Amino acid sequence: MASVEIRDVVKAYGATPVIHGVNVDIKDGEFVVLVGPSGCGKSTLLRMIAGLENITGGQILMGGHVVNDAPPKERNIAMVFQNYALYPHMTVFDNMGFSLLLRKAGKAEIKQRVSRAADILGLKPLLGRYPRQLSGGQRQRVAMGRAIVRDPQVFLFDEPLSNLDAKLRVAMRTEIKELHQRLKTTTVYVTHDQIEAMTMGDRIVVMHDGIVEQIGAPLDLYDHPANMFVAAFIGSPAMNFFDGEIANSDGKAVFKTASGLTFPVAAAPAASEGRPVVLGVRPEHFTTTPEGAAVSVSVVEPTGSETLVVAHADGRDLICLFRDRIPRSPGETIKIGCDPGLVHLFDPKSGKALAA
Repeated sequence: MASVEIRDVVKAYGATPVIHGVNVDIKDGEFVVLVGPSGCGKSTLLRMIAGLENITGGQILMGGHVVNDAPPKERNIAMVFQNYALYPHMTVFDNMGFSLLLRKAGKAEIKQRVSRAADILGLKPLLGRYPRQLSGGQRQRVAMGRAIVRDPQVFLFDEPLSNLDAKLRVAMRTEIKELHQRLKTTTVYVTHDQIEAMTMGDRIVVMHDGIVEQIGAPLDLYDHPANMFVAAFIGSPAMNFFDGEIANSDGKAVFKTASGLTFPVAAAPAASEGRPVVLGVRPEHFTTTPEGAAVSVSVVEPTGSETLVVAHADGRDLICLFRDRIPRSPGETIKIGCDPGLVHLFDPKSGKALAA
């Protein structure tokens, strides 16, 4: 195992920069997720860690050693790809042991290490099969097994679950997390799915347009987003945003939109009355209350345990997620409020979170 340090890393294709001075320190044995929308640079960064992409500027260190110019085979990493990358003409056993064969490992060692990985992943009954005889989830486990037998110092996962159906993705998330807890190998995992990031990572690196927007533990990003991008990206359904200003009501700070929609805030920045701000409220933090703001119901989506309501207010749609069942139909009105301590205030120009 080893730490991974990414220091001021820059990547450009010709005159087009795609990674802009990224800094990330990944501790030995840590599970770190790189997350962001398509094109944000997360897979490019992972490929630079793997040695599959050249670095335009900066340094990448593994175990304290600079590896900028080291080829992939000398970095002692194992990578699991989105498309599994299994050899179709080889059995599961041969696929898993192929890297050891290239290292000229003995037959006994290959058998012992493949058998150990197969035990961990429940692949023992499948060792004689070919990839075409396996399901998507089984192929992904074989790809993971191939990585395990190498006993690398760093695991790299590049969107490994995106080709699986929703139910299987949930099961495989658990398998990968349990695998990390068992092996305790440093892991860097790339995904565009923020639910994967929240449920799997010790820490999350949120990327956007080649820069790091915020790094932190999953619940830290959820509770304390640094800016509107992180606030919108982390959490599902996404956070609702309202344009308005800070006002005073009976000596207390409130948020008010131009149309008069009002929400209480626990604390506002000093001397901010009349200041334009953006208010952020997560759908699950809305409640129904007789004293709340009146909104018009557009769509009601009951799921059994929760009710998702799309409502219309202040000239825009907003998403509310209630634990209770809401006996309302489209066109009817409900009154909603929110806990003042759970709302977020952002600067409308920079998008940065405002501290009280």
